[in-house]
Amino acid sequence: MAGSKKPVNIFKLNRGDEPKEVLNWRLWLAVFSFGLMGAARGVDEGLISGTLASDNFKKLLGFDELSVVDVAQVTANISAMVQIGSVGGALIAFVVCDRIGRLWATRELCIVWIVGIVIFLTNNGSLGQVYAGRFIAGLGIGQTTVVAPVYLSEISPKSVRGLCTATFSGAVYIGIMLAYFSSWGSSLHISEATSTRWVVPTTLHIMFAGIILILSFFNYESPRYLVRKGKIETALVNLARVRSLSEDHPVVLKEIAEVQAQLQEEQEATLGQGWTGYLREMFLMPNNLYRIYLGLVSQILSQWSGANSITIYAPNFFALLGTTGDHEQLLATAIFGVVKFVAAITCAFFLVDVVGRKRSLGIGIGLQALSMGYIAIFLSVVGSVSGGGDGDAIDGGGQAISRSQTRASTGAIVMIYVSGFGWAMGWNTMQYLLNAEMYPLRIRSVSSSLVMCFHFVNQYGNSRAVPLMLLPNQAAADYSGGGGMGPAGTFWFFTVVTLIGGAWVWFFLPETAGRSLEGMDGLFTLRWYQIGRRGESEANEQQTRADEKIEAIQHRATACTS
Repeated sequence: MAGSKKPVNIFKLNRGDEPKEVLNWRLWLAVFSFGLMGAARGVDEGLISGTLASDNFKKLLGFDELSVVDVAQVTANISAMVQIGSVGGALIAFVVCDRIGRLWATRELCIVWIVGIVIFLTNNGSLGQVYAGRFIAGLGIGQTTVVAPVYLSEISPKSVRGLCTATFSGAVYIGIMLAYFSSWGSSLHISEATSTRWVVPTTLHIMFAGIILILSFFNYESPRYLVRKGKIETALVNLARVRSLSEDHPVVLKEIAEVQAQLQEEQEATLGQGWTGYLREMFLMPNNLYRIYLGLVSQILSQWSGANSITIYAPNFFALLGTTGDHEQLLATAIFGVVKFVAAITCAFFLVDVVGRKRSLGIGIGLQALSMGYIAIFLSVVGSVSGGGDGDAIDGGGQAISRSQTRASTGAIVMIYVSGFGWAMGWNTMQYLLNAEMYPLRIRSVSSSLVMCFHFVNQYGNSRAVPLMLLPNQAAADYSGGGGMGPAGTFWFFTVVTLIGGAWVWFFLPETAGRSLEGMDGLFTLRWYQIGRRGESEANEQQTRADEKIEAIQHRATACTS
């Protein structure tokens, strides 16, 4: 039966009913190979700010001939083009994942990703080619957010599924960290007058895509995908290999039987309905509709909480708070990447399967709200800061700031790091993990694709809006006829959204840690307003009754044979 266990600490080898063999080198190779796909997003988010700051890149595209507002528009367009492509990529992932499998989907997306980056690198000053290359790269990058988390959730033992799936979000920060440091290193050692200054860091895309493509040939297709395709024997063989157990081991047979039972139940509920069956299962069955609601709302609240905007435009935000010089801003940004990587690793190893998804997310949101609120207050009182040392620092009104205000400026810079730590251990980890694990097998790929499409639509809107939100009110009014929010107003907006997100998580999100994929259904049997607070206890009670029933049947069978 699909069971539920309390969140476990893997360092104490508390694996519930799972044998020690399930934690083996084949599992960790698969986790590394597919988790590494998270770097696709991280590399792009980490590199684009440094590329846009390169003097050669700006001169190549004629930025010096544009107005301040037009530069903000073009910058936002270039940055957002990957998000637009990723919307299409997330849609493609659903079709490709279910038609050719998780492994071949990985190989296809790597090729598309590489082709897009090559087009971008060879733009020769053509803004249209820059847009086209980043859009095509986005088609590949967008698929990673569906293919990797789905595969990782499907091959992972339930006791460490959080850790295994969280490697994807952890890899986002490996990509960001390497991208930030490559941009910083290039700014130190490569002349701004040459295209090499931004081309060399951008080749990180091709390196990661090539490594992932090669590693895909050393892994096995998802057993759950094979069961869905009716290839039971192959699914049994692959699961036995990934679990490092024999094909007739009770754990392997039980897991395959659970997958078959859930799939059969789903197919009977939508027998002969084709695509309408998918839609009916997704939107007319209350328990599945609630899961999609969780996925969609979590994307709105996470993307507009501000932390992802800081990732994309990190040098600009550090400059806003008083970090001077291109090299210094890039170094601060590189350290920011390290902080978020450490946070993601902390969450993966010590929180997500230990204290649970919901508590980990709550801690992250709390840190994020604290930091955003501090920065909003600082910008409201002092305003944006230029300059660095005592006596040289100047506030938004052109006046020298005091020693205490300089210390407050340092505090605001520290809070940027705190917000990154909270984002990495909270929303950024959970938005992928929950979206990969909470849907039934038959609609897992399509539901995950739908939510990821919404993810990139929000990310696109966010990356387009933030540069204009940060503009002084009059500059935005001159461009669009309406005033902007300014730096202080932007951070107050982020603070409010973050607080709303914390309240929403508390009331509506159930705990999924320690539960098998086939055991998720028990969380969503109550009314919508009860699931977040009582869903876990209700699922545990259902499982207890089911286990008692099975034990009674087994006891009677034993009594009859004796």
